[in-house]
Amino acid sequence: MAQLVADRRDVDFVLHEQLNVEQLSQFAKFEEFNKKTVDMVVSEARNLAVKELLPCLKEADEEGCLFNNGKVTVPKAFHRAYELFCQGEWIAMCDDPDWGGQGMPATVALAANNYFNGANYPFMLHNILSHGAGKLVECFGTDKQKELFLEKMYTGVWGGSMLLTEPEAGSDVGALTTKAVPNGDGTYSITGNKIFISSGENDLVENIIHPVLARIEGAPAGTAGISLFLVPKFWINDDGSQGDFNDVICTGIEEKMGIHGSPTCSMALGGKDQCRGTLLGQENKGMSAMFVMMNEARLHVGMQGFACASASYLNALNYARERVQGAALTAPKGSPGVPIIQHPDIRRILLTMKSHSEGMRSILFYVGLMEDMIKVTEDDEDKARYQGIIDVLVPVAKGYITDRAFEMCSQGIQVFGGYGFTKEYPQEQLLRDCKITQIYEGTNGIQAMDLLGRKLGLNKGKAFTDLLAEVQKTIDTAKETKELKPLADMVDATVVKLMETAQFLGAVMGAKNIAAAFVQAHPFLDVTGDTLMAWMLLWRAVIASQKLSEKPKKKDISFYEGQLKSAQFFIHSVLPVARGKMEVIMAGDTAALDISEEAFGSK
Repeated sequence: MAQLVADRRDVDFVLHEQLNVEQLSQFAKFEEFNKKTVDMVVSEARNLAVKELLPCLKEADEEGCLFNNGKVTVPKAFHRAYELFCQGEWIAMCDDPDWGGQGMPATVALAANNYFNGANYPFMLHNILSHGAGKLVECFGTDKQKELFLEKMYTGVWGGSMLLTEPEAGSDVGALTTKAVPNGDGTYSITGNKIFISSGENDLVENIIHPVLARIEGAPAGTAGISLFLVPKFWINDDGSQGDFNDVICTGIEEKMGIHGSPTCSMALGGKDQCRGTLLGQENKGMSAMFVMMNEARLHVGMQGFACASASYLNALNYARERVQGAALTAPKGSPGVPIIQHPDIRRILLTMKSHSEGMRSILFYVGLMEDMIKVTEDDEDKARYQGIIDVLVPVAKGYITDRAFEMCSQGIQVFGGYGFTKEYPQEQLLRDCKITQIYEGTNGIQAMDLLGRKLGLNKGKAFTDLLAEVQKTIDTAKETKELKPLADMVDATVVKLMETAQFLGAVMGAKNIAAAFVQAHPFLDVTGDTLMAWMLLWRAVIASQKLSEKPKKKDISFYEGQLKSAQFFIHSVLPVARGKMEVIMAGDTAALDISEEAFGSK
């Protein structure tokens, strides 16, 4: 049977052979999650994804969302999917069971999300921000706020969103104008307008809880004066009962390139001066609190993009095995056609997609493992090291991965040829849906600036060097195997070059030539991501080489050989280009800065 959405053998390989996720069961927090339980969770997620979410992907895309007089109707098929999703308790997979969560490791949840998002990530957008909003309540809410909101948000009875962006305050959040005025009873009157709100209004849930960034009257300008408020669509009384409509109105939804099953809303707060909210966390600390949700969301966005690429790859692979077109290049004239997987250029595309899909999966799941290790270790120094590695990887997991994912979705169309450009196959929708992942939750240009401006020097550079130390461990191990040593040497040389490039950019910034450094931020994100992808693929190859030496079962031999070829292809084909990009970065060309605005073209 052809694999759909995600390659189960590869998912299992990362969980059990690369990351050894069952080791977490030795700790009390995750003692229930032995290998059998982990496999059961992934199987249940796969069943729901393939049997329920995937079949309504195209239907929801074509039906879209309907806006009528402040109300939003989502695609009909999403109602059954949402009911099943909530019944399975999938919204809060990693959270406290006392609040409706499952308490599972983040690594395992990522495997489930690989299937869910690959099958239908426009549907998943209705759930991701609900969880993120609930996490804000869990982290910063009072006991009363937790009592009123948390369980109903984590179990899907109520939805959630993120009201951050405004028409004149997009990436520059500090320019927001939404106001909060104290009412004297612990509540605040909220007035303002927000845009680009995913699932800000929908008919899946009976209430929607909106975390809202606003400025209390008299607060400092910029991000230093922003506070976070909890604003329900319908007011929640102290006894938990639902009160009156809270003057939170959807004023329209966007017509978009993709994710048609997810409404992107414009929201008006307090148009009738009847919108109330309660402070979530401390005054003027709203941005630091919101970043808890944003960092979680950025990792989810990386998963969204990757899951599109993963699904596109498997679709392309299945099609290439079935589509007969043209004789083999070396066949005699008049020979019959062969499946296109036998044609060299198609094989090049498929191996490009395969190697990238595998590397991206390993990076994302590795971030999950770091999160899990923070939860189980008692050593503060180890906790800090794991968190530093996560912080460096966030812009890579969001920015680099979604950039590569969009490219892989484009390649997935190419395998189908003209049919890939039509709506007969899902490839074109995966490309359309994938594009937004490069834009929202901070554009990938912002992710690159975050990597260069914040993460490179985090903890005086220790976080970055801690990550590269992990890479070096794999390189050293690989060098012990004769067949892998040439690949390990190439990755080693690339790591050395990356450090040289990072030091160069650090020196440029140290000389206060900030613009000259940041014009190279996105290329630096690219080469950092390429290096880390090579690490993951080399790590996979080390395991595969060892397994092959142990004479595995016949069905596993091809899989392990495929791991070796993925590493060989990526390291030979991509890393030399990455090192060339590092040379370009260090050449320090400033044409993009020096060109006058007029020279870009006449008005």
